[in-house]
Amino acid sequence: MPQLALPTIAFAMGDPAGISPELAAKLLNMDEIRLAARLVVFGDERILREGAKVAGVPLDVTVVRSPEEGEGAGLGNLLLVDLNNLHPDEVVPATATHAGGRFAVENFRRALLFTKAGQADAVFFTPFNKAAMRMAYPSYDDEIRFVNDVLGQAFPASEFNVLDRLWNARVTSHVPLADVAARITREAILRALRLTDSCMRAAGFERPRIAVAGLNPHAGDGGNFGREEIDVIGPAVQAAAHDDVSVEGPFPSDTVFLRAKAGQFDAVLTMYHDQGQIAMKLMGFDRGVTLLGCYPFPICTPAHGTAYDIAGRGVAHVGASREALRLAIRMAARAGGSEPDARAAG
Repeated sequence: MPQLALPTIAFAMGDPAGISPELAAKLLNMDEIRLAARLVVFGDERILREGAKVAGVPLDVTVVRSPEEGEGAGLGNLLLVDLNNLHPDEVVPATATHAGGRFAVENFRRALLFTKAGQADAVFFTPFNKAAMRMAYPSYDDEIRFVNDVLGQAFPASEFNVLDRLWNARVTSHVPLADVAARITREAILRALRLTDSCMRAAGFERPRIAVAGLNPHAGDGGNFGREEIDVIGPAVQAAAHDDVSVEGPFPSDTVFLRAKAGQFDAVLTMYHDQGQIAMKLMGFDRGVTLLGCYPFPICTPAHGTAYDIAGRGVAHVGASREALRLAIRMAARAGGSEPDARAAG
């Protein structure tokens, strides 16, 4: 039986002033990753080698100047497309700068376009700093906005947080808390539930079980603390169930994650950003993954940030980045009809 081709992952180096270079070097030094996928890294060789020094790991990569050069036979499963786009002297440790933002923006753009062209199966990136990204790309709101800009199409994408087998989706994301209630509509909840169901099926769940959190304390307590659960959230849940989505709720948000953690649900849909983020990060900060789902290809990153407070110390924990890259490999392999190496399958 012929051996199936390994999935190709476009790997974008993130903010250079934090722990991203260190994390990149650690990941690229892991046999379990190198054996499971072909990695094409976009960044600067000098920055990556600085990261390897901080991490205290060797770095064995094939350096090319363009993706086309990397198509040659015999170059191995680990390529660095050296964009020569940031001199180490330009890096101000633990500081968001225009130069650092420009570096991360260009790496991410190149990885997205490479994958859009069919040359990779998924995108992974080490952490960005949003302030630096906005310096270099003023219209940068978040990753979804940027990805849509680069791909030239407004995909109905959503951000998911993944911890082991538990997923967290949300109806609203990077908006002020004062604006949340007005954005909690039947249509927005239905859209989020359908996207969650679709993306989780693409990730291998046969029929994901989704719990929906309420907006108000005690899920409104029968209308005593707000009527969104009665007038908006409950009807949206019923409509999604009618569409054959396996969904229940709304449940009080202070207990729904306990039930999900116990295995009663595969995902929790929350109404706003921190409602789910706090729970997920408390349960497993060093393993949490962010997935930009419902694009033509998966886009994964660790759920934590650039950790400026420990930059350059060589102590960054690679767990969440490892899990994010493993998820990208699994989803890419599944979409391509192959299976990743068991050491990356998890």
